[in-house]
This record gives sequence, structure tokens and C-alpha cells, in this order.
Amino acid sequence: MIFIIICFIIHINMISKSQKKHSYKLNTKLLLLICLFFFITIFFYLNKINFRDRIYPNIYIDGEPIGGLFQSLSYQQLIKKERYLSKTTITFIYQNAPMATLSGQQINIHRNIKNLISESYKIGRHPNLFIRIYQQLITLMKLKKYSFISKIEYNVKPLQELIDIAQQRYEYPSINALFKFKDGRVINFSPEKNGLQIDKIRFWREIEKIISNLKQDELNQVVVLHTIVIQPEITLKQINKFGIRELIAEGKSNYTHSIPERIYNLSLAAYKFDGVLIPTNKIFSFNDTVGDISSLTGYKPAYIIKQGKTVLGDGGGVCQVSTTLFRAALNAGLPINERHAHAYRVSYYENDGQPGFDATVFAPTVDLKFTNNTPAYILIQVENDKDNNLLTFKFYGQKDDRHVIISPVSIYNIQPPLPSENQNDPILKKGIVKQIDFPAWGAKTVFNYQVVAKKDISQNVKFYSNYQPWRAVFLVGQAD
Repeated sequence: MIFIIICFIIHINMISKSQKKHSYKLNTKLLLLICLFFFITIFFYLNKINFRDRIYPNIYIDGEPIGGLFQSLSYQQLIKKERYLSKTTITFIYQNAPMATLSGQQINIHRNIKNLISESYKIGRHPNLFIRIYQQLITLMKLKKYSFISKIEYNVKPLQELIDIAQQRYEYPSINALFKFKDGRVINFSPEKNGLQIDKIRFWREIEKIISNLKQDELNQVVVLHTIVIQPEITLKQINKFGIRELIAEGKSNYTHSIPERIYNLSLAAYKFDGVLIPTNKIFSFNDTVGDISSLTGYKPAYIIKQGKTVLGDGGGVCQVSTTLFRAALNAGLPINERHAHAYRVSYYENDGQPGFDATVFAPTVDLKFTNNTPAYILIQVENDKDNNLLTFKFYGQKDDRHVIISPVSIYNIQPPLPSENQNDPILKKGIVKQIDFPAWGAKTVFNYQVVAKKDISQNVKFYSNYQPWRAVFLVGQAD
């Protein structure tokens, strides 16, 4: 800058007197501009040094000036006013009794001061040169006041965990009325029951309202857990609207050679469907109806197919029920929305028929679904003939003019079982051999499912099954 001024003076001395006279005013203005630029540069340079690592002046958070402070000091200054937040307690009440109490520290109630300090520090340090100079000028000259208002924030995770516990503890589903078809009419044998849900929307709204308006003299807060009554879909009052008149279809399967645990499980699952009504145009889900399949709901360990192996698992045998239901839905001419074949050919499903008519389920990903597109409700009735190992699903409803045509099964790409495999077991004693998996022939099958209504083909679907060849697996004892 000094060099520029010296050059300017030398230039003036070199020009002629006449030129000096004409350019005097212009040169004076230019010199003033140079001096102004010089002083502005010095001004910004000195302030840059002065506010290095400090927040520029005329900046406020919640009305408190933080200009000239380091970020850490400004935080310490502002944090003093929010210490009461951690001392806050929120007690949660359900049906006039306390369920839990959470402190402000557990929920991490705090103001977003750190974020605001970080934003405040960026003022006057914008990457764009002109914006940076502008911000520095208006803050240093106090031409504009930057004011930030903090807001209260909190950690939702502890609250979500609390509401999850409340749902597990207090919620229960609605139960539809169950019916029987007897002597040509529908009769009730189990009334409907209302369900109960925690009102989560209201819960979060009240939490937000309370925490956002916390005051230093109101440290103890209360939140009441409200509930919503869930009405069942099917009630006794609807009995005259069902339109159920007759047997429209049935499906059967034979479970001969099943172990006692498997018979127990399939019987338990089957009666979850007894008396169930399917409204017209409703998509019916096997998994939604049968519910949780585990030891907690009474199921015993029996053989299931899991991760490419036959293993003992809770609920082995439930697929006998889904297979029987699949056959009933086919015979009723209903649209099948979802069906999955087993990984390999299971002998139980071929006791009374050819391969390809099975349906496996494994909640929540593998389901059996179909739609009731008949003129009336469909009532499911279950018959379990344990003397003859025969499971029957009967569909009662209202017949229309549909006609079901199921082609013979085509079996191809037949493959023999894989070679058996022995696996050493350090727990079984020597000399003991235990079979844990069983051989099965591999094959692909297909059959055509056609539904004709009013002389038009309403459905024409091919059902494919791809059964892998399966090996027998034996555990060979190694223990002394």
C-alpha cells in the first residue's frame, strides 16, 4: 500500500504544470480513495487479529451478547441458564397409576446452544469474499444485529423404549366374532371382543408440548398414557349381512406318519381358523390369522425347513394347515395372491395326492394369501379327524356360476436324492447314530389353475414348484 502511494507522488512530480492543474481534482480524489482503501484494509486486518477464534460483535443468543467471546466461553455463559432442564422429571401415568419416571438427564433435555454458537462463529467467515467483508463490516460497525433463539431438544430413544414397553404390557388386539354353519344357517359360538392400543400420536404430541414449554419453576411434569379402543371387524350384529347359505368348497390333507409333536402343532394352528369369517373382496392372510408361532403361544418343537436344513423348531407342522387352506382356496376358485412351495418334497403332502399342491409359510416374509371375490362372506370351518389323520377346511358362503378346472400335475426334471452325509457329534456317545435329515427326490412340477365364470375365463394361472433333491444326514456319536 505504501509503495502505491510513493509511486503516485512520483507520478505527480513528473507531469507538467498544465497537466497538474487539470488533473489536480482527479488526483486528489484518487489519493483519497487510496487512503480510504488503506485504512479499511488496516481496519479489517486489525479486527481479524482481534477476533481470531472469537465470535464477531453484535451477535446474540437468547438475548445474551456473545460477541468477542471464544466459542467455549460463550457456551459456558449460556449453559448456566439451562441447568434446570436436567433436573426435570416426567412421570408417565397409565390408568391412574404411575408406570415410569424419566429424568431430564435420561432424556438428555437441552437447548441447541452448541449448534447456534457454531452458526454464530461462521458469521464474518463466509467462504465468499464479498459476503465475508459485508458481514464483518455490519457487525463491527453495529449496523445489523444477529439474534438467535434456541429451542429445546431431547433424545427420543428412551421415550420410544418406554412406549414400546407400554404397548407390550397394555395393548391387546380386537377379536372377531366366530361362527358355525349348522342346519343351514350361521350361528355364533364366540362373541367379538374390543382391542386396545396406546394412543401414540397423542403421546408424542403431549411430550413435545411439555418439553418445549419447560420452565424453571415447573420441574415435575406428568404425561398420561391414553388409549384407543379398537373395534373388531366382524361382530354379532352383522350376522344377517353375511349372505352365507351353503358349502362352496373344501380342502383336505392327510398327515399320516407325523410325530406326536407335529400333530399337536397342526391341531393348535388349525383351530385358529375355525369360525373365521372372510369379508367380500378381502385379502386373507394366513400369517395374520394364525398369529405368533412360538413356544410362548403353546407350540412344540417339531421338524421344520430352515436355512436349507431340516431342523427342530417351534411350530413344525403348521405348513400342513397352510397346505390344506391352499387346497380349499383353489377348489373355491379364489384368486391366489401369494403362495410358496416347500424347498423339497415333503411326504405328508403326497399322502393323498401328487406333488405341487403344498404351501409353506414362515412369518413374516413367507405367507399364503388369497382374495374372497365371491358374492358373500366366507366362513371357515375346520375338521380334524385324528383317527384317520385327516385335516379338512370347509368354506361356507354363496355359490355363483364359477367353475374351477385344475389340470393334472406335470412332473419333470426328476433327480435322485443327494448322497447321505455323516456328521461327527461330540455330544452323542460312540455307537449312537441319529438321523436329523431325510432324503427326498428332486423335481419340478406345474399345474394349470383355471376359473371360468359366465363362460369367460376369469383366472388362468400356472403354479410352479421347484423341489431340490435332499440328502439324509446322520449324526455319529464321538463321546466316550
